[in-house]
Amino acid sequence: MGDLRRAGAQHGTVEPAIVARELSMVYRATVRPPGLRAAARSLVRRQIREVRAVESLSIEIGPGEVVGFLGPNGAGKTTTLKILAGVLHPTSGSATVAGFTPWRRQYAYLRQIALIRGSRPLDAPIDITVADALRFQALVYEVPDGEYRRNLGLLTEMLSLGPLLSRQLRGLSLGERMRAGLAHALLYRPRVLFLDEPTLGLDVSVTALVRRFLSDYSGETGATILLTSHYMADVESLCRRVVLIDRGVLRYDGSLAALAARLAPFKLLTVAVEEGSGEGLRPDWSAFGDPVEALDGKVSIRVPRDQAAATAARLLAQLPVVDLTVTDPPLEAVMDELYRAGAP
Repeated sequence: MGDLRRAGAQHGTVEPAIVARELSMVYRATVRPPGLRAAARSLVRRQIREVRAVESLSIEIGPGEVVGFLGPNGAGKTTTLKILAGVLHPTSGSATVAGFTPWRRQYAYLRQIALIRGSRPLDAPIDITVADALRFQALVYEVPDGEYRRNLGLLTEMLSLGPLLSRQLRGLSLGERMRAGLAHALLYRPRVLFLDEPTLGLDVSVTALVRRFLSDYSGETGATILLTSHYMADVESLCRRVVLIDRGVLRYDGSLAALAARLAPFKLLTVAVEEGSGEGLRPDWSAFGDPVEALDGKVSIRVPRDQAAATAARLLAQLPVVDLTVTDPPLEAVMDELYRAGAP
């Protein structure tokens, strides 16, 4: 991939919402070879190896930014989120979130942040109703009645919660639990959101609702969001800036557009020609670029980014083109190729 590290985000004189300095997290794991004899030996002499989940990670995120936190499985994303949310204490390094040290778990800090996990969007007794869960959350975080009613009204409207309020949590689908979980976590208006795979397992309509809600919520409240997702559509629709880590090490910090351009220095030209315009017409697509797909009468050609305009002009001049689009390759495919190749 080459060294994609950026020198560091600039946020002017505004105090960053999230600061991490040389954060590291090392786990100690027991190693035991297979077999009964090895198992017996391990009772007397255990072999320990260190697993470095996060390695000297330094980032800054400004107030109101929505940042994608990317990396392959095992890259250290969830571990980093848990450190910044105060769930884990790092092995070394420092961090501040909204001016607090996360792992001190001060009450004033906990009222400023929310950690929302797609795998477990709502942590509350399953026999109570959504309305009761929200009311109890307001009591825990000491949300004044007037503020509670305003926030609940806003969240109910933005998440279409009305039909869910009287239902028990045990009867909710995954998508309904995510909608209720977002309201539950945001009822006290946290300033910083840590979102870990928020659209995991959701259907298309609920995924679109969650993306739209997060975009609207950030604009409405000015909340800072650090988002991990394996669905690149989440990142593309919400984030202008991305942070990429691999094996716990920072590889890139910058704009999503610049990352896509660097990882995929080509564009896709998708072209359709007029039917019946010349019997047996079979254009030599390789004369224009690298044909990568033919579907529904259209052919996609990959060309170097700096030759896209000239190639499009040649296609229009030499063929009876009825449709032509020029796009960047899907980020999902680009990132998948990157992850499989590995980062140096």
